[in-house]
Amino acid sequence: MHGNWRDGNHFELLPEASRFLPAMFEAIEQAQASILIELYLMESGRLATALIDALVSSAQRGVTVLLLLDGYGAMGLSRHDRERLQEGGVALRFFNPLGLHSLTRNLTRDHRKLVVVDGRIAFTGGFGAVDEFLDAWYEVAVRIQGPVVADWVRLFCRLWDSPLTRGRGPSSLVRGLSTAAQAESGYRGMRGRAIWGQGYRYQAIRHSLHERVASARQRIWICTPYFAPTFSLRLRLARAARRGVEVRLLLPGKRHDHPGVRYAGQRFYGRLLKAGVHIHEFQPTFIHAKFSLVDDWVSLGSCNFDHWSLHWNLEANQEVSDRRFAGEVALLFEQHFADSHEIEPRMWSRRPLLQRLKEWLFGTLDGMLTRLR
Repeated sequence: MHGNWRDGNHFELLPEASRFLPAMFEAIEQAQASILIELYLMESGRLATALIDALVSSAQRGVTVLLLLDGYGAMGLSRHDRERLQEGGVALRFFNPLGLHSLTRNLTRDHRKLVVVDGRIAFTGGFGAVDEFLDAWYEVAVRIQGPVVADWVRLFCRLWDSPLTRGRGPSSLVRGLSTAAQAESGYRGMRGRAIWGQGYRYQAIRHSLHERVASARQRIWICTPYFAPTFSLRLRLARAARRGVEVRLLLPGKRHDHPGVRYAGQRFYGRLLKAGVHIHEFQPTFIHAKFSLVDDWVSLGSCNFDHWSLHWNLEANQEVSDRRFAGEVALLFEQHFADSHEIEPRMWSRRPLLQRLKEWLFGTLDGMLTRLR
């Protein structure tokens, strides 16, 4: 079930909402045949209203518009907004709405983020349709063109037609969607693949990262907002640092939407620092982006590489193997490292008792949640 590596693509890095949101809206406004959108978070507000307006406008001019939302992540979307979408001609479905079934089923969420227009242009990253992305959260996305877009379309169609997906939008709408399966002229031939994960049942994203970390020669730079890594990933990062690979983690600072997750992850700082891992906490705002760089390989998308994402969520990333694109991502990392506070091992070893208590408390809670199956 691993995604296939495909040549002939073009990937454009879009850091910050001021770049990726206008690009997405422009693509939606220019759509001629179909718009596929899959999101975890969508809540009523300025951004959701703008998106609804754009989707309804597209549907009314004859474009097939399919919107797939997570049943939990979309609980903040008002009834009025849902009715606007459906009355405006948008096919709306929800993955795994909460119900009186098993706890583990309720915990399984669709955390993927995807926009595909006309089977030709796709966007993925960590974005959602909530106002925090306009003002408070730093995010990164990638614009995708070329043969790999077809794989993103197939991934969307599979979940739209899943037995866990509910809604008025007919499942048959995904049949016969067109895709641009061939490389377009003028492209520089970037190599990439779509890769996905489905909780503890299928973890191709995790396995791919592990393989890259284990074989890294120069650098391993990882940005994740929710740092609660598995033991196997921590072990691989420490081993890489000890053999001379530059290992850097770009993590959120005090500005965090879930402070408890930050404390749970900080309990791992000591051993990683001792192994030679560099830890940077981003200061300007809450960094919600999820992207990794290992030598000239990049992975960017929805996966946080934490216990929760790997055990429960449906995730999807775009992997790119291209020196030029890796150089752009490296430059972005370096800019963010400069805006971060690096944790010094000696100072960390002297952190106050209250900090250690919070790490123990939230770390214990994280461990209990991880063991739920």
